Amino acid sequence: MTILITGATGTVSGEVLRELAGKQPVRALVRDRSRVPDVDGVDYVVGDLDRPSTLAPAFDGVTTLWLLTAMGPLAPSQSMNALWAARHAGVRHVVRLSAIGAAHDAPTRNGRLHALSDAELQHSGIAWTILRPSNFMQNMLGTLAGDQLYGIFGEGRVGVVDVRDIAAVAAEILAAPQRHEGMIYTPTGPESISLHQAAEELTRTLGRPVRYVPQSPEQTLDGLLQAGLDEWTAEVLTEYRIAYGSGWGDFSNDHVASVTGRSPRSIAEFVRDHQRQFATA
Repeated sequence: MTILITGATGTVSGEVLRELAGKQPVRALVRDRSRVPDVDGVDYVVGDLDRPSTLAPAFDGVTTLWLLTAMGPLAPSQSMNALWAARHAGVRHVVRLSAIGAAHDAPTRNGRLHALSDAELQHSGIAWTILRPSNFMQNMLGTLAGDQLYGIFGEGRVGVVDVRDIAAVAAEILAAPQRHEGMIYTPTGPESISLHQAAEELTRTLGRPVRYVPQSPEQTLDGLLQAGLDEWTAEVLTEYRIAYGSGWGDFSNDHVASVTGRSPRSIAEFVRDHQRQFATA
């Protein structure tokens, strides 16, 4: 059984590779082999989801696909190309990383685009499992500036989840996909938190005062554009700011525990594990 990992250089897929390497036959799809650090037990194959003609060698002999596409307006096209290659290669099961609240009436363009790709997979004739995780704890790593924490939650609470727990869920499913056929999971952390609580945790761990600075949607958009994000991405993240601020992400569940057999990491554990990175911010 060969598992193909897409998005291999990204945060989530990188953790999935670490979970699987040495335990399962794993192949990783990359655009540029020279820029990928070696992970023992991983076979790297060059291909591009934007170029369907490059995908056949990567998909040859693959039984299970981890399908992740980066957020962007072309994501449905990339997902479509991957599914087409999977059908031709005889892939038996696709585990797809979608997005929290993906639906045709989702409050963000990203959620609506993921809904299109989710529906395509569900009607592809290939067995499937879909993950729609909550906001990543790792997104906080670039949002601390001195004693001020920023973010896109407004005054809302969100069931933030550690990417390592998403990867653990994915690895369990990829190793035994039949048990999870037709399932949709929404991995969250153990509780729904505000960024005020995250700032309090940072204060305790770093030993210096940290406060969360809520921003309006307009301030969020301006800040993201000034930080160099392209207009589409900045606008979509601002849509999330509006949604999270309204309480849209205020929930948690037992999906991580039900799949992996252990509880997800708390915000306190996440901050302690990344103390060095936060300390240099």
